[in-house]
Amino acid sequence: MDDCKILELYFARSEIAIIETERKYGRYLSKIAYNILFDTEDSNECVNDTYMKAWNSIPPQKPSVLSTYLGKITRRLAIDVFRRKHSEKRGKSEYALSLSELDECVPGGASPEKEFEQKALAESINRFLQNLGKENRDIFVCRYFYADSIREIASFLGTSESKIKSSLFRSRKALKEHLEKEGFSL
Repeated sequence: MDDCKILELYFARSEIAIIETERKYGRYLSKIAYNILFDTEDSNECVNDTYMKAWNSIPPQKPSVLSTYLGKITRRLAIDVFRRKHSEKRGKSEYALSLSELDECVPGGASPEKEFEQKALAESINRFLQNLGKENRDIFVCRYFYADSIREIASFLGTSESKIKSSLFRSRKALKEHLEKEGFSL
């Protein structure tokens, strides 16, 4: 079923919307959650919570790209679970690994006092990504947004793992330079 019809079901408050969402996007959402949590049970819980949040937010929201909308919800939920479970130490998930790779070029220490800084940082990173070539941007987003493993990215793009590692290294270095140029202290 296409996204327009699924959205129509949400707007009609038909529970079939959840069934169709699960049928079309269940595996995609599970992969996002699992890459962050590295735990099947917690991942399934996040995906189920995603369906509930979608049900509660559509309407009034009418996402233009349903997969992205659902993916963002799942990612936020999974990160929240990850933070709760690993507040003192990082686990073995791809999410933790990808975060550690960014430590050297993105300032951390999120707190309510730094909300403005966080927004400015996000805008700066978005500007950086807009200027990155398509392939390098795709690699960067797969790794640091979707928390895909290097092997998965290489397989998806039909290239070698060493090429992916090199691209990520160069992108992180360029991001660090970009952020320093924009006045972020690292």
